[in-house]
Amino acid sequence: MVRGLIAAVMVGVVSALVGTHVVLRGMAFFGDSLAHAILPGVAVGYVLGNGDRGTVFVWSLAAAVVTSLAIGAISRGTKLREDTSIGIVFAGMFALGIALISAQRSYAVDLAHFLFGDVLGVSTADLWLTAITGGVVVIIMLALYKELMVMAFDPILAATMRLPTRLLENLLLILIAVTIVVALQTVGITLMVAMLITPAATAYLLTRRLPVMMGLAAGIAALSGVLGLYASFYINIASGPAIVLVCTGIFLLTWLGQRVRQGRA
Repeated sequence: MVRGLIAAVMVGVVSALVGTHVVLRGMAFFGDSLAHAILPGVAVGYVLGNGDRGTVFVWSLAAAVVTSLAIGAISRGTKLREDTSIGIVFAGMFALGIALISAQRSYAVDLAHFLFGDVLGVSTADLWLTAITGGVVVIIMLALYKELMVMAFDPILAATMRLPTRLLENLLLILIAVTIVVALQTVGITLMVAMLITPAATAYLLTRRLPVMMGLAAGIAALSGVLGLYASFYINIASGPAIVLVCTGIFLLTWLGQRVRQGRA
């Protein structure tokens, strides 16, 4: 339970920080598709590593990075809109993952916790892996704070300032990919997009300043992780969905509060 709480907080903070840029840049569909597109990496890593989480992590990360860069390359190299490119790559990768799982029928049940999360199964080694990988993501986000902020709010200004926009775009895609893989065990593939989007969207309702938004999103995500884990323990439901439901509840309360305040004004 203690390891699960630590993992939920770490994953929540990392997901929320990256999620602010996902929300500001309108990349929610990208995050959702990427979360599902890593399924082939999960399946291959599980089969090759015989269930070893480290092997699954490496293959999932490879699938996520390749998918994110492929989406970016197709979007820039063709006349297709980005959402069309995302749909093509997402559908192909997800279908490949399902095909691999169906071919290994004995692994279908074992892979269920990767789909829906298994935060209470986090080991000490998993915590260290999450801390190191998540720490690298946070350090990069903070180091490139100004550049990423300019790109989020004014891409034309970023080009005028001669920022390496192509490199920064690819780096952001990779950071999203790494974040999704880091959160894999906590909330699973199917619910990962909620941890990316919902805390950041909640914070967006409360402030328009990016530093405040990032801090609020991280706090909301961490609180949702703790409350969701306790709720799953006492109500006897799956931990991943419990965390996401708490996160969604906080968003709805914030949204209703905003509506009431606007009505009174």
